[in-house]
Amino acid sequence: MVNAARSGTFAIGGKATVHRLGFGAMRVTGEGVWGPPKDKAEAMATLKRVPELGVDFIDTAEAYGPHISEDLLREALHPYDGLLIATKGGLTRSGPGQWTPKGDPDFLIAGAKGSRERLKVEKIALWQLHRIDPHVPRDEQFSAIKSLLDDGVIEQAGLSEVSVKEIEAARKIFPVATVQNQYNLVSRGSEDVLDYCEKHGIGFIPWYPLAAGDLARPGSLLDGIARKHKATPAQIALAWVLKRSPVMLPIPGTGKVKHLEENVAAADIVLSDEDFAALDKEGRRR
Repeated sequence: MVNAARSGTFAIGGKATVHRLGFGAMRVTGEGVWGPPKDKAEAMATLKRVPELGVDFIDTAEAYGPHISEDLLREALHPYDGLLIATKGGLTRSGPGQWTPKGDPDFLIAGAKGSRERLKVEKIALWQLHRIDPHVPRDEQFSAIKSLLDDGVIEQAGLSEVSVKEIEAARKIFPVATVQNQYNLVSRGSEDVLDYCEKHGIGFIPWYPLAAGDLARPGSLLDGIARKHKATPAQIALAWVLKRSPVMLPIPGTGKVKHLEENVAAADIVLSDEDFAALDKEGRRR
């Protein structure tokens, strides 16, 4: 039976242990991550299927919908028995596909409290700054996060789309439990961030982990390895991400049950060191 437990475990912040293969709840919203899903019944069925497949780490955000993803998670899964629900704040939305950072401390604090209410929890297990706002001194944003920790609004905190220098600056103010940057077989701009996270035991959440670009074309190396494993190229790309580092916490997202089951099945794929190295070499060329 397909089960995310086969992906192994990681202790976020050294204390909250989850299966490494998680779920991203962005795609249960409408087109452009705006408004309600086109098929709410399918979205709800997908969310309810998540824990049945052994996935116990779910990532969402205030901005998804906005608010829709958090609302659906509460409706489908509250009281979240055995689940770690992470969310993010620090973006405003003006329409489909529109994302604007807003790092005013009062806005961040109010946003986290709003997420806590929507998710219906006493304390958010993991809250992440969706983006550092370049128009607000970053230490003011980091201090707001520290106040959320100190006031018991959130249990742990993380960052998204940051550099090593930004992580180091944040760690002077609060413990950084996770970092969420774009990373996949062909998007490798955060290699130094991943290496830093591995060195310091920080969970690395790669968003868009399934992407493989033209590496997935018929007859390619990735296609050949997928055929060997009787898997899809996307499943191999996800298996590669999982093998890349023990701190890796991929969160492939979908609003469809079938796609969710296909993603979780990647936990069963064990790539040889040779196949991993060959894919790594090809991915770095892109």
